Amino acid sequence: MSDLFFYERRDGLFHPTPTTVGPWDPKLQHGGPPAALLASLLDSERADGARPATRIAYFSLDFLGPVGLAPMRVEQQTVRPGKKIALSHAVATMGDRPVLRASAWRLAVDEDRCPEVNLARAVPPRPDVAAKTFFPGVPDFGYGHALEWRFADGGFDSLGPATVWTRLRAEIVRGSPPSSLARVLAMVDSANGVSIELEMSKYLSVPVNLTVSLTRAPAGEWFAMRAKTTLASEGTGTTRAELFDEHGAVGEALQTLFVEKRG
Repeated sequence: MSDLFFYERRDGLFHPTPTTVGPWDPKLQHGGPPAALLASLLDSERADGARPATRIAYFSLDFLGPVGLAPMRVEQQTVRPGKKIALSHAVATMGDRPVLRASAWRLAVDEDRCPEVNLARAVPPRPDVAAKTFFPGVPDFGYGHALEWRFADGGFDSLGPATVWTRLRAEIVRGSPPSSLARVLAMVDSANGVSIELEMSKYLSVPVNLTVSLTRAPAGEWFAMRAKTTLASEGTGTTRAELFDEHGAVGEALQTLFVEKRG
């Protein structure tokens, strides 16, 4: 892990660094850093010793407005408490404006509680060489350097479906090592970017939400996604991504897109 980090916590606020900046606008955060932050905070809600082991099996994030580079306050709430199934919410605000809303379903887990079905999938190969450049014609951006990118299919310089392995180089919050869950969430909101179908210089493509279902607990530092974007002529679309770690399939992700011509 390098000395990069997405946020620094001071006075109860999360202060974003330039490492959070995405390719769309130098004044806005990429969706990956706040997704990883809110997932990490919701994941930190540990059950007491009387409860069974649990983990986050579903995470969703709604973008309520532009996420700038201002400090964020995060408030959490348990909406549906339970020993085996529980639902928690988190809302991030900038000043008086809510900018993000996250939900997480935490489920009780127990080894060998049921047979494994339809989980075995071939793990994509991981290339030895990392991508050196990002999207053509797009200025350098901090989030791009926060992860190592290794494309098995597609690439930043091509349109269409892509399969990419990533390894997080940054901490989510300064001084706190990222969990495997945080590593997945830091990566997955870039699915629509790596599988973009229209030239970024001509079309704006904005994810309005992100949902991630994790069939099993992710493990390790390396994670891959096989992403594909589908667009309708009315200016809406979806990006779906299969998620993997080095041991096999982990789960799936879905983004809903708003698309229009620039200018």
